[in-house]
Amino acid sequence: MRLLSAWILSFLLIFSLQSSPPDLTPELTKKKIEEILKAHVTFKEPNKELIKRTLSNFLDELDPIKTYLTKKETDRWSSISEQRLNEILIQFKRENFSVFETMYETMVSAITRRNSLEERLAKQPLLKNVQASDFKDLTWAKDEEDLFNRLHKLRSLQLEMADKLDNESKDMLLKRINKRRTSRESEILEDSSEKQTKHVLATVLKAFSSALDSHTMYFTPNEATQFMIQVQQRLFGIGAQLRDDLNGLTIVRLLDGGPALLSSKMKAGDRIIAVNKEPIIGLDIEDAVEKIRGPKGSPVTLTLLRETESVTEEKLEETFDIEIVRDEIVLKETRFEKHIKPFGDGVIAHIKLFSFYQDPNFSSASDIQKALEEIAEEHKIHGVILDLRNNAGGVLPQAVAVCGLFIEKGIVCSIKDHQGRVQHLRNIEGDPYWKGPLVVLTNKGSASASEIVAQTLQDYGRALIIGDKATYGKGSYQTFTLESVANQAKVNPEGEYKVTRGLYYTVSGISPQLNGAQANIVVPGSLSEFEFGESHGKHPLTPDSIDPNFEDDFSDIHPFHRGRVMRAYKTNLQQKQDFNEGLLSILTKNSTSRIENNPNYQNFLKELKKTEFDIDTFEKFGMNDLQLEETLNIMKDMVLLQNN
Repeated sequence: MRLLSAWILSFLLIFSLQSSPPDLTPELTKKKIEEILKAHVTFKEPNKELIKRTLSNFLDELDPIKTYLTKKETDRWSSISEQRLNEILIQFKRENFSVFETMYETMVSAITRRNSLEERLAKQPLLKNVQASDFKDLTWAKDEEDLFNRLHKLRSLQLEMADKLDNESKDMLLKRINKRRTSRESEILEDSSEKQTKHVLATVLKAFSSALDSHTMYFTPNEATQFMIQVQQRLFGIGAQLRDDLNGLTIVRLLDGGPALLSSKMKAGDRIIAVNKEPIIGLDIEDAVEKIRGPKGSPVTLTLLRETESVTEEKLEETFDIEIVRDEIVLKETRFEKHIKPFGDGVIAHIKLFSFYQDPNFSSASDIQKALEEIAEEHKIHGVILDLRNNAGGVLPQAVAVCGLFIEKGIVCSIKDHQGRVQHLRNIEGDPYWKGPLVVLTNKGSASASEIVAQTLQDYGRALIIGDKATYGKGSYQTFTLESVANQAKVNPEGEYKVTRGLYYTVSGISPQLNGAQANIVVPGSLSEFEFGESHGKHPLTPDSIDPNFEDDFSDIHPFHRGRVMRAYKTNLQQKQDFNEGLLSILTKNSTSRIENNPNYQNFLKELKKTEFDIDTFEKFGMNDLQLEETLNIMKDMVLLQNN
């Protein structure tokens, strides 16, 4: 399944190569490859299988949506003999990346052809009844004519969807699609052979890294910064949400606590047209935003264009400069939310955690505890729903800390590294904040640290997992060469990488790798029918298991420290408890009955099975979040049954 109608609108709005390529040479590229392999859990040196995967990935990096190259061109590298594969492997080990330069040159020629096809397309009438599903699981176009037909269908579908917008929005969408295409093309073409070589080497690193497994990745400097912002949910800038409107960056929203809002000099609807007197019109939004960002405490001058109305209601435009002092912006609204649901003489607390984060001032565990404390000051809490849907993980120690809010002392997670060594991550606090009824709500988008928390609380019998049948299935852990943007660590101009170093296991000794954390009670949500998760990624790692660790033998701790840790750790240990099977049976039976007898839910489940189900149709079924509502009903049942 796919969200095809939404996906097709962004069919050409994909990440482009960085306009300033990383400072790479063949020697540095080989060095980075060796560093990655040294740390990787499985592969230790290049082999023919990795080279084969790298060639395939390189083509996908150049033409990810298959609208430039043809099968005849790609077969040269995808249908390759063992002898030729061995030759490329030898070259690869000797810092010779000439085969990738040839592939890159083929892409350069394909761009010229694509522009000719676009000129042809402009003279063609639009096709009727093109389906978004036509673009699912594309293979390489057979030849140039097949490629033209694909582009014709794509253009027809884009224009058909654009026709549903007002004229101004339609024009903007089409310009944006065209701008992204031409911008990407110009970056591949480059204005010097030196830059092209750097792009080739950066793409080699991307292709090779992703050949190792689904989560090992190479980042260009700009991508590395973006990645850390995503993990930390914090950045240094002016604190404004921006939209690329081609004629400048329109301010959509001023973020709470950010310097833009505090200055009172800017307002939503203003358009930024220059940064430090340098025009930004025509730049990609990524490049323009990079100019606006900067170190905390540094000033930036923005040239704004603002629409005003005269006494005759005629719209006028004024241009003026303002100076903003950059500051740290913490994106709190993308970290967690708290809600309450009335129940009896109190409430059910609903905590939705979007990521596991930690910085000098905030952390996911401390924020959750504070939220629960605030709720408890005003209400009697009967139960807690920890909502980890679409939470892709984050800082691993915070998974331990969040578990510590709900369990006594004990092992939360074990990691086995690339050398087979096992290390245990323990909750050593022994003073859980909430000991009452607890459920963890998950879906296929719950991954990594989310799966640790959900499965560990389930292992100990401390909570039920409710939601999609299983979570994402990411049971591997990675290390990132750039440790902390929070400390303004300087990004390496050669790029950064994250590498899969091993697997993690919850206290039961089971890794959620590939199979995910399994729900106690299945309550389908909007992702439940999607082909989504680790098993659908490229080259996923095979899961294994270790011995259960409900009884901690402290074998991973050095003998010199073991006695001290054991003394501090011997009281308030979390005991494994089995959830009452009779109670679970009743909860499951009640939930199944409610879903079967809920017309809105049944219609929703039917819609899920449709190829072009759009997540926005969720709101058609009487509730904005049926999965959450049913989880709330299960929690109410649990509280009532446990109190009787």
